[in-house]
Amino acid sequence: MQKIRNIAIIAHVDHGKTTLVDKMLLAGKLFREGQAEPDQFLDNNDLERERGITILAKNVSINYKGYKINIIDTPGHADFSGEVERTLNMADGVLLIVDAQEGPMPQTKFVLQKALEMGLTPVVIINKIDKPAARLGEVEDEISDLFLELATTEEQLQYPVYYAIARDGRAGKTPELDNDLHVIFDAIINEIPEPRVEVDGSKGSQLLVAALAADNYLGKYAIGKIFRGKLKRNEAVSIMKTNGEIVKGKIDRLFTYRGLGREETDEAIAGDIVALSGLAAASIGDTIATG
Repeated sequence: MQKIRNIAIIAHVDHGKTTLVDKMLLAGKLFREGQAEPDQFLDNNDLERERGITILAKNVSINYKGYKINIIDTPGHADFSGEVERTLNMADGVLLIVDAQEGPMPQTKFVLQKALEMGLTPVVIINKIDKPAARLGEVEDEISDLFLELATTEEQLQYPVYYAIARDGRAGKTPELDNDLHVIFDAIINEIPEPRVEVDGSKGSQLLVAALAADNYLGKYAIGKIFRGKLKRNEAVSIMKTNGEIVKGKIDRLFTYRGLGREETDEAIAGDIVALSGLAAASIGDTIATG
């Protein structure tokens, strides 16, 4: 069994998605004792901070009970639907966060529909249950109605529900919350499936480019989940363009995600989310393959 879990977090604006991720990072002990707590780490783009929304998906990872949990923060605004779909391609399940007062909103419906159409496994978190106007029973019914409308399989109607006050770093299986987030981490391990990939790379390895990034040192990165086999540093690959063109290239450096940043590695396996440098011709939607 692969000890990797790839989850996307989706929610309407201001329902607490970024706050929950911040508290998960803190619970994952990614910060030294005495170091300042994260503050909207994933919303670190100037426009995101100004508007209070997530626009560009970013990846972090947490190790918990021997599992590597890749957290993929999805855009929370319908204006960025293309970014949403590309991000969900890297996930195997979703945490759906819903405000205990407002209930599911139109953007929630849009992203959840995409996730269910792609066969991703949902876990529901009702957040901000300490609000004076929280209406848990009604919100649970609204979520149920939403799943009845959008589910594509019977199994998707059997979603688990958890409760949280993300601001305080507390969650539980009932509104009587624990004093930490361990139930959320356990739900990710137990409810979200391991990556649906081909570990056997005898037919060649494959990665679908879901995002791009760049820095002044290494230039452009191609980011995506390895769907088959494994990739290695300095390996010759073919970039299969969306227009049918094939461009030869070589992986210069290979990175996996660890904590808040990237960690260079010699090899990465199917199911993991990686960043590759040296492939300037790669674009979103392209397939990077060996063999």
